Amino acid sequence: MISKHSSEQSGGGEGVEVVRNEPCTDPKHGAGQITEKRIYLNSKLPTWIRKFVPMVFYITETAWNFYPYTCSFLPRFHVKIETHFENDNGCNENVFGDDPTPKDSVCFLDILSDPIPDKHYKKSEDLSNWVSQKTGRGPLVDGWRNTTKPIMCSYKRVTCSFEVYGFQGRTEDFIHRNIRDILLVGHRQAVAWIDEWHGMTLEQVREYERKQQEETNSKLNSDITCTDSAPMRPSFTRSMSVTDESSLKKMGVKTVDIPSSPSCPSSLKNPVRLNSTPE
Repeated sequence: MISKHSSEQSGGGEGVEVVRNEPCTDPKHGAGQITEKRIYLNSKLPTWIRKFVPMVFYITETAWNFYPYTCSFLPRFHVKIETHFENDNGCNENVFGDDPTPKDSVCFLDILSDPIPDKHYKKSEDLSNWVSQKTGRGPLVDGWRNTTKPIMCSYKRVTCSFEVYGFQGRTEDFIHRNIRDILLVGHRQAVAWIDEWHGMTLEQVREYERKQQEETNSKLNSDITCTDSAPMRPSFTRSMSVTDESSLKKMGVKTVDIPSSPSCPSSLKNPVRLNSTPE
């Protein structure tokens, strides 16, 4: 469903390009899947950020998926999202097994009743009207978290910092606010689209991802490439990944290493920048 959401959000030279999606193994979490994506988002940034980033700007996201634990990481931007899935309604106060998150830093997202930006609203994804043909589930009603079975909670721990003097607090607030909206919309869609994925084998999931990612990458690359009839970009543009430390220093961004965490692979400390060539 993340692949489908990425495809929907891609177009006009912006969106999500999948650089790699392949199996991996971790000593603690076992077999899993690693994905690396480039997220082109210049027009989605506020004006005060666009002033000091290149015209063609992307960030690189690396995600390790070891169900029920996943870890998503945006290197050098200092954004880290850890996920743990539990078969409960959000009642676990220390799901990550270390220091409990302070109560005033915990935000409950309700996929039924929490408001979402108007631009993301679709009647077919409104869970107060939704009914699954395959499972017979839906619609959701008030109090659904305490009465619905089966139920699962996706716990997220979001850590971010932006080491630029004068922009730190403002940027961190912007990141947290937008991550909240993305998670709310994405999880509404995951439920609303259940008939597309319910009953799939893991092999069918990987094939579905592959097709979606090929379609998204093709759409994104064709939009970024200038054409004679309708150029999307000037003939000369700059492209930068936030893993490019020397470019960040030229922009005045102070970079620091993030200490390794026992819950994430040690390779987090040394992100690798990969290049992809569109076919």
